[in-house]
Formats: sequence, C-alpha cells, structure tokens
Amino acid sequence: MSTGELLSIEPLELKFPFELKKQISCSLQLLNKTDSYVVFKVKTTNPKKYCVRPNTGIVLPRSTCDVMVTMQAQKEAPPDMQCKDKFLLQSVKTNDGASPKDITAEMFNKEAGHVVEECKLRVVYVSPAQPPSPVPEGSEEGSSPRGSVSENGNANGSDFTQARALISRLTEEKNNAIQQNTKLRQELELLKREGNKNRGGVSFIFVILIGLLGIIMGYLMKKT
Repeated sequence: MSTGELLSIEPLELKFPFELKKQISCSLQLLNKTDSYVVFKVKTTNPKKYCVRPNTGIVLPRSTCDVMVTMQAQKEAPPDMQCKDKFLLQSVKTNDGASPKDITAEMFNKEAGHVVEECKLRVVYVSPAQPPSPVPEGSEEGSSPRGSVSENGNANGSDFTQARALISRLTEEKNNAIQQNTKLRQELELLKREGNKNRGGVSFIFVILIGLLGIIMGYLMKKT
C-alpha cells in the first residue's frame, strides 16, 4: 500500500491472471487520508491496451474510491510472461465541494505551482488459478475407496438409484407374499370347516397347504 500524504493506494501492483484472447480486469482502491477533497488522474504507458474507469475522479475526505483497470484481450503472450507496462496515479488537493466536471488538466501541472503527488504502479502477469486437486485432503494410499467415489458424483447417484430399485422390488415381493399368505389362510380355514364335515378326504390336501404356507413364510422372512 502506498504511504502518500494524500492517498493510500492498494495494491501497488496491477496483477492480471493472463489468458490469451480474454479481457481481464483488476481493481485499485484509493483512500483519502486527508480532510480535503482530493482529485486524481490515472495515466499509462500503453493507453491502447488498457481501459481505466474512472481515469479521473474526486475522493471525498476520509473516503475511498474504486478504480477498475481492464486489459484488452491479447493475441500473444509476452516473452517469459514479463510485462513492461506501467501506470502513474497523480493526486492533488482541490476545493471543497468540487465535482468531477471541475477536473482539468491544469490541476496536475507542476509548473503552474500545483503540489502533485505521484505514485507509480507496475503490471504483473500471474498464471490463472489452478483447479483444486481431485484427491481429498488427508487421504492416503491404501485407504478406503471412498475418495474415488466422491470424485465422480454420478457414482453415488447410481448406487442410490440401484438401492431404491432393490428396495422397491423387495417391497413388492413382500406384499405379494403377504397376499398369498392371507389367501392360503382363508383357504385353510375353509378346508378346516369342510374337514369337520368330512374328515377323511382333506387330510392330504391340508398337509400340502401347511407345507406351502411354511415355504412362503420362510421366503418372506429371508427377503425382509
């Protein structure tokens, strides 16, 4: 941060995450350290390459102002990603109550006796942020395969869908078994009543039904 008498400037380096054929922006924050109105102006050694908004303005007493610097899309990268472009921020006190329309080039003329504070800013190209590692933090070789599953969100979703389908099928089979069990119980009761009237003819059928009922109940308990 600049320690000028009028403005504090943050940062002193304009860092652009350089990418070819992409317009990139970064911002400056100006803090008025005085109880006076301060007017500023931003200049660059390469005005065709950059757009500064606002390039002139007024910072009210003890207030801040943000300046956006936009680099136009570049067709090729400089050698070794080094940039020689520079910016110059000039600031000077002005009359209280002044507005941006009152700003003139004469205000920054040192030869006219104006006390102009200047701060030079350099341009730095940085590599774009790298994507986070797909390996979860703290995972170790030989640990559970939970990390590989979390790398692919579709894996968890597929397992969940299969589990729901299995539960649905088992529930359907359970309901069918219960219905068959109920039907057999009803038929068994009917046979019991008939058996009271004619005990000799239904004993063999009764034994078969009892066996089927046991098989169905065993299947039902195994599925649940």
